[in-house]
Amino acid sequence: MKRIHLWIRELSLTQQLLSIAFLAIAGFIVFLSVFLTPSVDAFTEEEMYRVIHTAQDYYISYHQITDSESNYRKDEDVIHVLYDEDQDRFLISEENMLYEDLQDQIRLNIASETPETDYIYTRKNGLFRRSDKILYSIIPLKDDHYLITLLPASYENAFRGSLMINVVNTNLLVVAILFVVLILWVISLIRPLYQIRSYIMKIKNDEPAVLNIQRRDEIGEVADALTEMEAELSKQKQEKQEMIQNISHDLKTPIATIRSYGESIKDGVYPYGTLDKSIDVIIEHADRLDKKVRSLIALNKMDYLLDDLPEGNNLNMNQIIEKVLLSLSVIRPEIAFERDMEENVMFHGDEDPWRIVVENLIDNALRYAKTTIQIVLRENELKVINDGKQISEDRMNTLFRPYEKGTDGKFGLGLAIVYKVTTTYGYRVAAENLKDGVCFRIWKETSKKDKQRKNSKK
Repeated sequence: MKRIHLWIRELSLTQQLLSIAFLAIAGFIVFLSVFLTPSVDAFTEEEMYRVIHTAQDYYISYHQITDSESNYRKDEDVIHVLYDEDQDRFLISEENMLYEDLQDQIRLNIASETPETDYIYTRKNGLFRRSDKILYSIIPLKDDHYLITLLPASYENAFRGSLMINVVNTNLLVVAILFVVLILWVISLIRPLYQIRSYIMKIKNDEPAVLNIQRRDEIGEVADALTEMEAELSKQKQEKQEMIQNISHDLKTPIATIRSYGESIKDGVYPYGTLDKSIDVIIEHADRLDKKVRSLIALNKMDYLLDDLPEGNNLNMNQIIEKVLLSLSVIRPEIAFERDMEENVMFHGDEDPWRIVVENLIDNALRYAKTTIQIVLRENELKVINDGKQISEDRMNTLFRPYEKGTDGKFGLGLAIVYKVTTTYGYRVAAENLKDGVCFRIWKETSKKDKQRKNSKK
């Protein structure tokens, strides 16, 4: 079975179509020989007896029954014979119309204790009108007379042949129509698949490509997904080029400053007036360069971040927030931190990535806050709110992309890292303009299982 499956997978659609056609023809032959032929034989025999019974009814209704030779009657298809049981003789015009063994069989059937109506006679030697099979029916009449109506196999064979031809032709017509429909259907599949293949090859070779497939089935969905993917890849490629340009520019500035200040000091010239102040500028740009490199390393590291932890929340977020506030609150002592946090709130994930997320959110809030930063912590939800100026609507959709810097932003990497960490651990992040400030919210949708578990604990 596995070999057959592998063999089918290696076939093209055209080869599969031919294989299906071959199997259909083979199946039709098997159906014809195993199922259809016996059914036709049974139907033909039943129809022959119906013809015999109809002829008998006609004969009894419209003919006077006597013991004269005229009572033998040969219709176009059937033969009527009278049998007188008292005299044990058949009233026929020609003695050789009934074979002796057939006459004996008729006598035995009439004398049987449980006589039937319909019988079949098969002659081993000789022919009855060029056939060895005769169907006949016996009906008792008055005065111990019996009407025997016989139908030779020639009529049955002709009827059966005509019926088989009609049935086979009908089935062949249906199969041919289905085969044509199948061919057209396969062609309708092959053509868009070739278009998709050509489209993919052009994208692979970085050539201009257009895919226009107007279908609403699965192939149309694949085509739409490919065009969306190509648009997204082009967009990412452009963003990557812009990111490289931004990185080059941001790294070039502090490096150039450090180099120029170092060369000036080497020549005995102090660009900032004194040696200490000039060295402080070098240290400041070195720190800026260090933060830039660390942010790039962190962003690259987040690309390989995996959620390989067991299900459930395992990290105490209260402790993470307190550690971050302890280190960042000294940056702007004039900013007041308001805490609205539930106790022992657990999040899902590792400590280091979540600490970077909290640091970036609070560092971002410190740059824009006027007087207050509010931190709200609930189960599966974290909010960092500052009372600074609102974010413009055109930047809301690009806020979490790399190198999307705000008016007072530094590198444009912090919120991109936040987005990567939160989505990796199954959370969502969004920014919202408030009446007096901006709120960054991280949350996770609570499943029914978690809600039931929470209610059971209560």
